[in-house]
Amino acid sequence: MNIQLANVISDISGMTGMAILRAIVSGERNPQALARLKGERIHATREEIAQSLEGNWRPELLFTLEQSLALYDTYQQKIAECNLRIEAHLKSMESKTTAEQPAPQGGRNRGGHRKQTTWLDLSSQLFRIAGVDLTQIDGIQVQTAQTVISEVGVDMSRWKTEKQFASWLGLCPDNRISGGKVLKRGTRHFVNRAATALRMAAWSLFRSQSALGANFRRLRRKLGAPKAITAMAHKLARLVYRLLKWGHEYVDQGLEYYEARHREQQVQLLKKRAARLGLQIVEPEIA
Repeated sequence: MNIQLANVISDISGMTGMAILRAIVSGERNPQALARLKGERIHATREEIAQSLEGNWRPELLFTLEQSLALYDTYQQKIAECNLRIEAHLKSMESKTTAEQPAPQGGRNRGGHRKQTTWLDLSSQLFRIAGVDLTQIDGIQVQTAQTVISEVGVDMSRWKTEKQFASWLGLCPDNRISGGKVLKRGTRHFVNRAATALRMAAWSLFRSQSALGANFRRLRRKLGAPKAITAMAHKLARLVYRLLKWGHEYVDQGLEYYEARHREQQVQLLKKRAARLGLQIVEPEIA
């Protein structure tokens, strides 16, 4: 219908987008009247929204829009029913926290201003079940934590070490060796939803201004994206194991700390190489 609403509203399924779509299905055709449904978070002006709503209101396409909106509402209802079932199951699980322990409030991996589902507070329920807040680890969102806990549980006693846990997830090297010669390097072809979620969490660190984000970018430059994602997912798995096993809290040391530590490691490595050649590295004095 030549409607360009997506050019001025990034998320058509948000409050403003859905309000405009429902008004169109109800019979409203005036662009100015539709633009008045603009929400506070929309950066575009009412005039820009009105211009994007000038089109040809073809009856067959309006009918398609009406059917699509009805299907969307049906799916949302089914999702709500599924959420209620998940909520009932989560509440039946044993709690690892006491009443004195406050639930996590707005961790950095909550997703910002993303749309919230109208059901239970998932982060609080996961914190109650696990006894720790996995979303404090950079890159791990609430949905990632839910996937990991649903797949592996919260009892880490089945794996004696974090290495065994990472191996069970299929995130450890599985090199093919014959006669002492490495024929092929890589990980096992193993389908695991928790490992997939951790890989996606690893990729989300690409722009993270944290120690894990800096580590991932360095690995990406050195190994390439696929291997860097696996390596960082392996590291995230170790952190998850430590939190669930011993109840440790994750503290991000920060981007500056990681860069300084990496520089110190490189300096020490250069000094060792120079010593083997009978040389000595002298750092210049800063005036």
